[in-house]
Amino acid sequence: MSGTNENDATPLPDTSREKTSYGNNNSGALAPTGGKPESFGLELLKIVLFAVIIVVPIRLFIAQPFVVSGASMEPTFESSEYLIVDQLSYRFEKPERGDVIIFRFPLDPSKFFIKRIIGLPGETVMLEGKTVTIRNSEYPDGWVLDEAYVSPKNLDDNTLSVTLDSDEYFVLGDNRRESSDSRSWGTLNERHIIGRAIVRLFPITHFDILPGT
Repeated sequence: MSGTNENDATPLPDTSREKTSYGNNNSGALAPTGGKPESFGLELLKIVLFAVIIVVPIRLFIAQPFVVSGASMEPTFESSEYLIVDQLSYRFEKPERGDVIIFRFPLDPSKFFIKRIIGLPGETVMLEGKTVTIRNSEYPDGWVLDEAYVSPKNLDDNTLSVTLDSDEYFVLGDNRRESSDSRSWGTLNERHIIGRAIVRLFPITHFDILPGT
């Protein structure tokens, strides 16, 4: 967002002591300024430009809205829910396991997906039946991931083992039976990540801060 120069706003003149004489009477009325009022079109243009200056940087760098489409994240997120996505936090910190993120689909960057981070850079993710096991430097023998956010009816049988590079993540949908994710199209490079879901705005009955956590 561009800065504002100190001279952009000029204080209105103090007219409390101004007087206008009509003949010999001191009426106390204010004298006309003599300036021409700005046209409505010019005022409207200023408002539009101001809105663009404020809104565009916010949409590009801080937060923007997304609408959930499809069943891949049920029951955590339903289709047509309106989310606000935080695009700023990941500029200062790395995504964490369990974060619900929005990203550009690696095979078609014009499309946006919403999934949950399961595996972090440098880890090995193993899918065995309905179980997800994580191996990393802290747990070289692996530990089973507790996925309370997944409904038992939405689990699926899988057999897969993937070791992630230093800039890769493994992502899954909460509804494993309906999700296109890292099981089918591979790992997610961090450059494709847009941000994390920070607010569920609509429907208002489902309003939530950091939904899915």
